[in-house]
Amino acid sequence: MARPDKAAAVAELTDQFRSSNAAVLTEYRGLTVAQLKELRRSLGENAQYAVVKNTLTKIAANEAGIDTLDDLFSGPTAVAFVTGDPVESAKGLRDFAKDNPNLIIKGGVLDGKALSADEFKKLADLESREVLLSKLAGAFKGKQTQAAQLFQALPSKFVRTAEALRAKKEEQGGAGTPAPAEAAE
Repeated sequence: MARPDKAAAVAELTDQFRSSNAAVLTEYRGLTVAQLKELRRSLGENAQYAVVKNTLTKIAANEAGIDTLDDLFSGPTAVAFVTGDPVESAKGLRDFAKDNPNLIIKGGVLDGKALSADEFKKLADLESREVLLSKLAGAFKGKQTQAAQLFQALPSKFVRTAEALRAKKEEQGGAGTPAPAEAAE
């Protein structure tokens, strides 16, 4: 029978896997306690970074329905559980790893899909959600402006064309056709 403290640890890790948008497995060998504290700060407020036991975390991941991480549980492992914007946390991990080569990103999951270390680095290269939304809004606004200009141009073009036809008809007909003001007199 499993010890109660291990069962509680597995239950807590299972809950964290289920409630997270993403989980990133890292190897932290060679990092000091101060560096780990700095890493936790760099991940942002929507992520938790926990040093874990491989066997218990593997059991918890499997209980949470994540079986694609089994090969990554070797060596000293820590997991970043992300509940907010995964791009922000991926950037924090990438930037910290640049300054501290002892941190190795092994891989992880994002919304239930397994991602390799390279895919997490690509995720870190994305712009934040707010920037992407503002670009999308700008694109929509630009298209609306183009549509408004098009709709404004059509009536004015019609008026200019009609005026040009009237002027051309006057030139051709000249004396033979009375102008509307002459007919009224």
